[in-house]
Amino acid sequence: MGDEKNGLTRKGFLKVSAIGAVAAAGTGVLTATENLEAMSLIRKRKSVKWAMVIDLDRCTGCNACSIACKAEFDTRLGVFRSQVIYYEYGEYPNTNKDFLPWLCNHCENPPCIKVCPVDPINAEFNGVTFKKRATYKRPDGVVRVDQDRCIGCGLCLQNCPYKVRFFDSGKKAGGNPDANPASKCDFCVHRLDAGVVPSCINTCPARARIIGDLNDSNSEVSKLLKRYKAGVLLSEKGTKPHLFYIGKNRNKINEALKKGEDIRIEVNSKYQLEIWKDGPYAGGI
Repeated sequence: MGDEKNGLTRKGFLKVSAIGAVAAAGTGVLTATENLEAMSLIRKRKSVKWAMVIDLDRCTGCNACSIACKAEFDTRLGVFRSQVIYYEYGEYPNTNKDFLPWLCNHCENPPCIKVCPVDPINAEFNGVTFKKRATYKRPDGVVRVDQDRCIGCGLCLQNCPYKVRFFDSGKKAGGNPDANPASKCDFCVHRLDAGVVPSCINTCPARARIIGDLNDSNSEVSKLLKRYKAGVLLSEKGTKPHLFYIGKNRNKINEALKKGEDIRIEVNSKYQLEIWKDGPYAGGI
């Protein structure tokens, strides 16, 4: 082996491999220090492909991820980059309640990019050149919105099968100042690029969320996907999500997506709208 492997030194490569092996052999849970060390090493590679695994057996539906995300991005009332869907079923006394963490799937084949009418420009990321519309996918797999180029047409919102996009009423679309730009989860790229895990992962008390490099067979994400059967949302759409669900309820995620309820029902209640109608978000919910 040479001194470099995928942008890592031999020592760094072995360290990441060892961390992945420990996770696979044990409970699959790294300490905070190990996670930060792995992230710092992963970001040095030139061929990273980010993906997230959510363990439904660990998720308690506490919504700490939703709150951390709102705090990180200061999103307006009524919209969320990340949230949790609640799905109740059965009849008393035999009732059940499942939780489905819900965010952008960062698809390999994202339909939102195909419908974006903004002319593509050449862009560069980590030494790789790619075409960039207002909605685009970085070479590392993260799907983003360039709000400085967005024209606020809403086509990406309409064509996202997961319905995780929204208009950011607190900003003006750079490509059309009379409109609001689209917004959504972007895996906290400002944190990833700095070698830090996304805010939702950092906050989750159950450590139900794990992010890592699909291109590295020794990453924690790759180990989990090899060890456990995983499900994805709406696989029939052909989007090839990079958001995977593991756990005993992985086969119920599509039912939860279609029939479940989320926090927006409470946010948009008549009571809340009455409270906020004269506030800074009046008319924006």
